Amino acid sequence: MHAVRSTRRAPRRSQGIGLVGGFLADVLFADPRRLHPVAGFGALAARVEAALYKPTRARGLIFTVVLVGLPAAAAALAGAIRHPAGIRHPLGIRHPLGIRHRAGAGHPDGIGRLSILALVTWASLGGCSLRRVATDLADQIDAGDLDAARAILPSLCGRDSHALDAIELCRAGLESVAENTSDAVVGALLWGAIAGPGGVAAYRAANTLDAMVGHRTDRYRDFGWAPARLDDLLNWPASRLTAILTALGAPLVGGSPAATWKSVRRFGAEHPSPNAGRVEAAFAGALNVGLGGRLSYAGVDELRPAIGHGPAPTTVDLRRATRLSFAVGALAAACAAPLATLAAACAALLATLAAACAAPLATLAAACTASLAAAAAARPAGVSARAGGLGTGA
Repeated sequence: MHAVRSTRRAPRRSQGIGLVGGFLADVLFADPRRLHPVAGFGALAARVEAALYKPTRARGLIFTVVLVGLPAAAAALAGAIRHPAGIRHPLGIRHPLGIRHRAGAGHPDGIGRLSILALVTWASLGGCSLRRVATDLADQIDAGDLDAARAILPSLCGRDSHALDAIELCRAGLESVAENTSDAVVGALLWGAIAGPGGVAAYRAANTLDAMVGHRTDRYRDFGWAPARLDDLLNWPASRLTAILTALGAPLVGGSPAATWKSVRRFGAEHPSPNAGRVEAAFAGALNVGLGGRLSYAGVDELRPAIGHGPAPTTVDLRRATRLSFAVGALAAACAAPLATLAAACAALLATLAAACAAPLATLAAACTASLAAAAAARPAGVSARAGGLGTGA
């Protein structure tokens, strides 16, 4: 029994280890400069868009299902392949969890499920690159080279940067660090904890498609509706978790958990995005800065509501935001194993409830069928209320 229970717990434990491994790989190695998997996925998505595009929601839905479903299925299958126990571990060591299993059986967590999950997570995370680019932005602003800073900003966000001054550049950079901490770090770790390699791949694919076509322009208003709504759905829990972890990490940058959470409650719903407002409000509260205001996308001006009670951010605050982003990511990685266990427990509970409801529902369906059959048998042959009425009228 002990061996069986250990085997059942193995996937949950290896899931947490794989996610932490992917996070550490991102910290140590960052994103590959060339042949990045996400860049390759983006190139593929552009080709599929060219083949499928029509300005309709139906075509956008097909585009989304294909390009989210295929990577998710491939990652899930890669993590589910099993290999014989006689094959040595890829690293030449015993099973990382010290789990024993029957001779000739496959490893309980599948071939490299841990390795596959770590690899997919590393490819999906963008925390190190986010912090590096934000730091470069702060360096150029401090050096007084605003043209160089404006050239860097598009690597962080899609807003127009050609006319931004130093304060506006800092605000744009800090808002992007806040949003991408949720989108490029916490979200991938959360969905990896919930659904393993397939969850990470599906989340990252949806996030990438939203960045490519989830715009309210004439071309993408309908075609981009499905990826935008899917991204909103997947990021709903991620943004709330990011806000909670930001409150926990606030003291590391001189902030207050209470002030952070107060800011989330006060300003979180002010933003037009159902998710970005929560994380921006959390960072504003933790760093005691004011965000929001005027901005421009593709030449169209917007006036965003003010978020936070503090002064306009400076490069000092932008650097503090990068440290806070790292702290939030580390906390999310630390939560990976407990979240995986919680997700597995919820799935087991739902399965138990479904099984418990199956018999009563089957009994009810059988009773309804029998009742209908009895009613039909009791009716005189060849006579029905509708038929009789029609015959009289004729």
